[in-house]
Formats: sequence, structure tokens, C-alpha cells
Amino acid sequence: MMKVLFTFYVPSGGVETLNRLRCEALREVAIKGHLLYTSTGSGLQNISDIPTFISPTDPELFKILQMFQYDAIIATSDYLMPQRIRKLKYTGPILFEAQGFGTMTAAKNTLNEGASILQANCQGVLMPPTPHLLQLIDEFCPSLSKFTFPNPLDTVKFCYQSGEVPSKPVIAWIGRLEINKNWGLFLEIAKSLFELKHNLEFWVFLDDMLSPEETLQLFWQKVHSYGLHDHIKVHANAPHAAMPGYLSQVGDSGGFLLSTSVLEGFGYAVAEAIACRCPVLSTDSEGVRFFIRHNETGKFFDRDNEDDAVQQALELMENLQLREHIRNQGAEYVLNFMSPQQYAADFRNMLLNLKAKQG
Repeated sequence: MMKVLFTFYVPSGGVETLNRLRCEALREVAIKGHLLYTSTGSGLQNISDIPTFISPTDPELFKILQMFQYDAIIATSDYLMPQRIRKLKYTGPILFEAQGFGTMTAAKNTLNEGASILQANCQGVLMPPTPHLLQLIDEFCPSLSKFTFPNPLDTVKFCYQSGEVPSKPVIAWIGRLEINKNWGLFLEIAKSLFELKHNLEFWVFLDDMLSPEETLQLFWQKVHSYGLHDHIKVHANAPHAAMPGYLSQVGDSGGFLLSTSVLEGFGYAVAEAIACRCPVLSTDSEGVRFFIRHNETGKFFDRDNEDDAVQQALELMENLQLREHIRNQGAEYVLNFMSPQQYAADFRNMLLNLKAKQG
């Protein structure tokens, strides 16, 4: 059995989801995945049967590398990790994974700072087929091999669940309280919609361990100033296993998931909502183009046009024929598109390719 180590900063958000799902999928093709995070986080509650290392010192990491003799190491976002691993005498293939950057500025800064380190220590770059990621890697790491395929989604576990239907339409938002997730735009659209439809509820799913206290205070100040305080419910650090139930309820309530991100490398929350028959209204944040075809599998709105967002939201709630079409088409599309089996096959082929190149 081959062994692979996946590294990232913190167990939270889309990368935490990705790491768990791919470790589960890779077992089926005789690849065992281990996880390493350089700090702790709320997503640890989701991990039950995958060996996971939290902020090991260099001597501890050296022992881990010696003990498990990994066939490859995947360092997500963290361009310093490949150099650190090489200094600890690891000689196998290291891939840098281009995901989890945030804004285009943050992505450019990361790659600009890390390009020479990556090209000196890595054998390739792994990424989903997202246009801005492909462009940036071509620009900053032209000499590295590129491996490109979509992330997996376990639609057996993550799918529609029937349950209690909320008494009011629910508009959900999932993310961190930071610039790229654009939480301020979410609240502005929520305020405008509530002025038109007073029977709405708003559910916010966030990781408050990653939110600075001053940002949380600003969030609640805006909630109160917009008159939404009695109509908004925050689900902090909800277990990932509970999300299919929540998203299914949102879909059944007549509401939707509102995604306001500036840029996404992939957009797991959007894919997961669609898989649960929860329609999505989203900015065109690039990564979500994998799942959303406008008025077919979801809806797009112009990020710079709040009136467009409101109009699209009302149509999604009030045009019941279109709504059901989007729910049905979306769930079917995601089911076929994000196969864990296909991901495992692509990943295994990538490892075999790397081994062949190493001789």
C-alpha cells in the first residue's frame, strides 16, 4: 500500500473537507493518507479514522517521515513546507497544491514569495482546473509539472436528507469572516431582501475560531444596524456531518444558499449545497463554475450589482418551476461530476507518473 502525507495550515474550511474526503477515497485504490496541520482548528472534530499530526516540531516531523516513508507529500498553500521537509532529509516527490489561497492578491503574493522555493523543492503542482490557478502557476512555476483534476465529493454521505421543514424560507451563508468571503455583501443583500419579504430567516455557518474579535464585533454591529438581529442565527463550528441536514432544510424551506465570495479555487460549500438539493445564488468566483450553470444548476449574480442579486434571489424563491428545475438538475450534475472514484483513479495515476519520472 502506498502512503501519502497531506499538509496544510489549519483543519478548517474547504481544504479540511478535501483532505478527509480524499483520504477516504484513496483507501479504495490502496493509498493510505495521513494529515499534518501546522496549527489546531475546529475541523479536528470531523476527523475520526485518519492519522493526523498537529504542529509537530522539526525533530517530531523527522521521526514521522522516517517512520512512514511516504511515497509522496502534498503541501497545500504553504510554500515553506516543501523546503522544511527537504531539510529533514525527505527525498521522495513533493507536490505543491494550489488551493486555499483566498483573493487573487493573496494568491499572487504567495506564489511570488514562494516560486523559487517551490521550483527548487517540488516535482509538480496539483490543482483543480480553475482558470486563475492555472494562469498563476504557469506564470510563477513554469518549470514544474502540472496535475489538474476536480476535487471529490462523497455524495453518498453528503446528499439530501428529509426532515423538519423550517416555517420560514431560510437564506444560508457559509464562510469565514474575512475579505474574500465578502460577508459584508451578504448582510447588505440580506437587508434588502428582508425589506421586501419579512418572513425570512438567515442562517450563518462560520468558524469563529478563525475570526478576529474585532471582526466578530463589526459583524454583529452591522446585523443590529440592519435590523436583522431577531432574524439571524449563527451556527458556529457546526460539525461537517450535520451540514447535509441543515442544507436540506434550507432547500425544503423555499430558501437558498447565498455565496458572496470574491474568488474561489473550488468552492466546496456550493457543491455540497447543490448535492443536498439546496439551490445556490452565487457570485462568479471562478471555482464555482464547476457546478453552476446559470438557471440550470444554480444562479449567478453580478457581485457589483446588488439589485441584480435581489432580483435573482426573488426569482429563485418565487418561480417554483425554475426552482425545482435547478434543484433537480444541480443534484444530478454534482453527483456525476465529483466522483471520489474518479479522483482516486486520477490521483493514483499521478503518483505512478511521479514514480516513473524518479526512476
